[in-house]
Amino acid sequence: MKITIARIYVTEGQHVHEKIFERLHDEHKVKGVTMFRGVAGFGESGETHSSSLLDMSFDMPIVVEFFDEDARVREALELLADLTSSCRVITFAGEST
Repeated sequence: MKITIARIYVTEGQHVHEKIFERLHDEHKVKGVTMFRGVAGFGESGETHSSSLLDMSFDMPIVVEFFDEDARVREALELLADLTSSCRVITFAGEST
């Protein structure tokens, strides 16, 4: 079966990753969702965010990754547009085994 995987890149400071997760689970009922919390990262500003003990940041990168059939992923992304307008979103297709 062909699937599409979507990755949504946000930061904790945007406070949207929980809402995205809830919608994907409760409303869109996609096949699977995983959230990853980064240990370090930077975005357009070039400012580095790190989880080191000396420089603890509460604005760490978060990746929300989910998968399903292509049409369902595209529909979910359209319905998440209000939460992802300032985020980075990528998709790619693959085969499920």
